[in-house]
Amino acid sequence: MSGNVVSSATILAGRTTVVVFYRGTWCPYCNIALHAYRQLMPELSARGVSLIGVSPQRPELPSDPDAGDPPFPIFCDPGSKLADALGIMTTPTEAVRDAQAQLGFDLRAVNADHSAAIPMPTVALVDSSGVLRWIDAHPNYTRRTEPAQIIAALHLAAGVQP
Repeated sequence: MSGNVVSSATILAGRTTVVVFYRGTWCPYCNIALHAYRQLMPELSARGVSLIGVSPQRPELPSDPDAGDPPFPIFCDPGSKLADALGIMTTPTEAVRDAQAQLGFDLRAVNADHSAAIPMPTVALVDSSGVLRWIDAHPNYTRRTEPAQIIAALHLAAGVQP
């Protein structure tokens, strides 16, 4: 992430795109999922499909050194406008934020808009016209979309049986 402002039209660039919404690199579950989605790259590339990550995390914060940088672009959604439009936003309760603070973690310090709001882990498939064709949201942050589910959604969107 460089900190430059770009539009969703520029990001999507008229290509079918798999969009991964994640909480931030501070979340070990997110890092595991981002790492798992690496295996999708050959098949997605062969189909001309892009894969991007979207998080409310400030772009200058480092990635998890154990997970390595994902081989796909990561974008910051300050204020989580895109995630909010999809209805996948949540805010931890005050009790949870207090528990996080006791552990030395503050969402307001890592989010670009200084809020405590975060997206539910979600994967969306947007077609080349910018139409949302499939979405899989997980209110339980420990659950994630499996790579095979993403491939099945691509087949379904293309009208092909997996």
